Amino acid sequence: MQVRNFLDNDDVKVIAEQGAFKVIEWQRDLSVGYSDAMAAYFASEMNVRRRQLVCTLNGQNGVTTQAGAMQWTMGNVQATTGVKGVGDFVGKLARGAVTGESAVKPEYVGQGTLVLEPTWKHVLLLDNVQHMGGGMVVNDGFFYACDSTIKHKAVPVSRPSAMIAGGEGLFNLGLQGAGVVALESPVPMSEIVVVDLENDELKVDGNFAIAWTPGLQFTVERSGKSLLGSAASGEGLVNVYRGVGRVLLTPTAA
Repeated sequence: MQVRNFLDNDDVKVIAEQGAFKVIEWQRDLSVGYSDAMAAYFASEMNVRRRQLVCTLNGQNGVTTQAGAMQWTMGNVQATTGVKGVGDFVGKLARGAVTGESAVKPEYVGQGTLVLEPTWKHVLLLDNVQHMGGGMVVNDGFFYACDSTIKHKAVPVSRPSAMIAGGEGLFNLGLQGAGVVALESPVPMSEIVVVDLENDELKVDGNFAIAWTPGLQFTVERSGKSLLGSAASGEGLVNVYRGVGRVLLTPTAA
């Protein structure tokens, strides 16, 4: 089987590649109409472009994606649930219910190519060991895909009463093990701010952290020592990361 006018299209550029994953970027949107041409041109000039994740399966590896992300496959590629029994299924349902992510994420195995649907967001490829020390906790809505060697779990957040008050969830998605993780981000990798904590404390006002290492203690707290102090500062609740580890921040909220 051969595929033409895809990766060899002169409008397609591979902007990142790691392991089984390639991130391609469509340089221009040539399908727009007359009335939208000007907006599409300036969007492209400002790096607002469609991007897709292309996954290569060699018969030995597998890829887990967010539910509904697949656009097309080529070759001997099968989609499975990745469920290994009743207990595993119940665990996935519970994890999906508390993290806000899809309960059962499809796992693609076989030999061929898997292409995910286009996104206007940036796709970040992170080696879970090299970049995050073997594990990361992902904020809601950022997970896109990963090697199936990586295990998923629900990570509880300290001080749940503050989470409820701040409108946040009580759990985040934890990814543990060797492999590559693909995240959807509002900014490219070149704008990601990396904060390494050494028995220190980081306070973030807003949804700017996309991922952090699981060794950090993550809580939601008042910005001031009292309710009156928080009200006076105008900040209210902030996300707090303490201990030793790494936090990935975006300069703009998702």
